[in-house]
Amino acid sequence: MKRVLLGLILTFSCQFMMAQDIVGSWKTIDDNTGKAKSIIEIYKKGEKFYGKVAEILEPTEPNPICKECDEDDDRYKKPVLGMEILRGCVLKGNEYVNGKILDPENGTEYNCKLWMEDGDLMLRGYVAFFYRTQRWKAVKE
Repeated sequence: MKRVLLGLILTFSCQFMMAQDIVGSWKTIDDNTGKAKSIIEIYKKGEKFYGKVAEILEPTEPNPICKECDEDDDRYKKPVLGMEILRGCVLKGNEYVNGKILDPENGTEYNCKLWMEDGDLMLRGYVAFFYRTQRWKAVKE
């Protein structure tokens, strides 16, 4: 009986410690206004995770394009709606690391990592030791 109980405890503990899946739709929140800004759909291709802009909630212009993206970037002067802004994250422990995130408003691409915290998706974009962290909310369907 003790072995069965120990086995159940270990099974549930291991499942709890595994990283939560980030695949799905996430609402981004503007750092300055606190308002919802867009919906990002995160999906998996092979062993890597990607995210594209599924919806722009309050666009400042109709059909915005990435004017500020680097001219060598495949997203330069392309519509932001449908754009893949999150690329190449891999699961390592409880975090998704080694990815890149593009801010289409200023055209800057950052290294990034993601993790789950209290049911929200945390995304940290960074250059060297400078970083900014955002909390994305799950979209309930």
